[in-house]
Amino acid sequence: MGTWSALAYLVAAVCFIMALRGLSSPVSARSGLRFGVAGMTIAVATTLALPGVSSFGPIVAAIALGGIIGAVVAIKIQMTALPQLVAAFHSLVGLAAVCVAVAAFTNPAAYGIGVPGAIVAGSLVEMSLGTAIGAITFTGSIIAFAKLQGLVSGSPVIFKGQHPLNALLGLILLALIVTLVVTNASLAFVMIVLLSFLIGVLIIIPIGGADMPVVVSMLNSYSGWAACGIGFTLENNLLIITGSLVGSSGAILSYIMCKGMNRSFISVILGGFGGESVAGAAGGQGDKQVKSGSAEDAAFILKNAASVIIIPGYGMAVAQAQHALKEMGDTLIKEGVQVRYAIHPVAGRMPGHMNVLLAEANVPYDDVIELDDINRDFAQTDVAFVIGANDITNPAAKTDPTSPIYGMPILDVERARTVLFIKRSLASGYAGIENELFFYDNTMMLFGDAKKMCEDIIKSLEG
Repeated sequence: MGTWSALAYLVAAVCFIMALRGLSSPVSARSGLRFGVAGMTIAVATTLALPGVSSFGPIVAAIALGGIIGAVVAIKIQMTALPQLVAAFHSLVGLAAVCVAVAAFTNPAAYGIGVPGAIVAGSLVEMSLGTAIGAITFTGSIIAFAKLQGLVSGSPVIFKGQHPLNALLGLILLALIVTLVVTNASLAFVMIVLLSFLIGVLIIIPIGGADMPVVVSMLNSYSGWAACGIGFTLENNLLIITGSLVGSSGAILSYIMCKGMNRSFISVILGGFGGESVAGAAGGQGDKQVKSGSAEDAAFILKNAASVIIIPGYGMAVAQAQHALKEMGDTLIKEGVQVRYAIHPVAGRMPGHMNVLLAEANVPYDDVIELDDINRDFAQTDVAFVIGANDITNPAAKTDPTSPIYGMPILDVERARTVLFIKRSLASGYAGIENELFFYDNTMMLFGDAKKMCEDIIKSLEG
């Protein structure tokens, strides 16, 4: 059985690798998901077939219950709620790692790692690391979920001496792990769990709303490493491989997100960013003036343009305007207008959020272009059509050193001949700062619901 299970686990691991490869591109994402489902099916079936597995009744019941809950959530979840859903799922992975570690510590004989009070030192190291990372992932993901869901404020929570306190707690956690390995003391294990829960809260609360895409990616990496650590405890090679794949891919994605937001990767890992003071959002303060227009005005400008670049943001997701936007783009293409879509790596509230929405509306993949490849084209573009994207188009990232988004690469929409900006009001974006683009001479604001505005523009174009 050992040879066959090892071979089956190897096949499952290959499927997971192929899944990650497929998910790297919207074109191959569906096949990637199929590989992931196949790999997980093989992994679960192989694990249940192992000689030491018993109590099939509770296991099957748990799988059925989880499957039903997952199916209901998948059917009912709105695309706008995906970021907080991902954060919630990460919390469950972290909690599962903690639960497995507790079970292994209280009944080590069942896992073949010793007896209570005399657990193998190597297993204690693996167990304590998996527990710590899992507990940090759990509470950190809960805080991220609460911020994204609007249950608590998305503003950074900072206090004096915050980073030194986090560093001190980190050192205490390391000392507790050493104590556990040396003494096998139950109190040390309990303290590791409780302290890790606290650290998870403290490293996420100082992170502001503008940095949430990076947080989601970072927690994804943490959940993978937690699973990897518990894989060592369970002596399950597939769990080790899978956890490593998730942890490393999440870390790579976090690095890409950091590059997209001009953040320090080390600061992200330590939770040491996002605590900057956030400028007040006024919207049209002082003698600043904005030019507003109607759907008819926008349709006239768009119809007479030779090239249009559409910049989607979270506002498009909230209004569920992707289908109306696609129809508007198709209408312009029929009029001979070149239409493309510009994607910022942190648009929305999770990596790839806008890509998923546009794919749902059947926007051709070749028309969706990343920031680095599209930015040079804005200067030769007649119209930049911004729909619900705020912080990623804010010139303050290039002009205001005091801005919390200063240094973040943005889409250079202000370089287009005309900027049409759909927004409900002049309110700030998720970063909590005013967008200078609203007041540029070449900007026309289109106030209203994004979906309805696109539909009205379509009617004007067709009329």
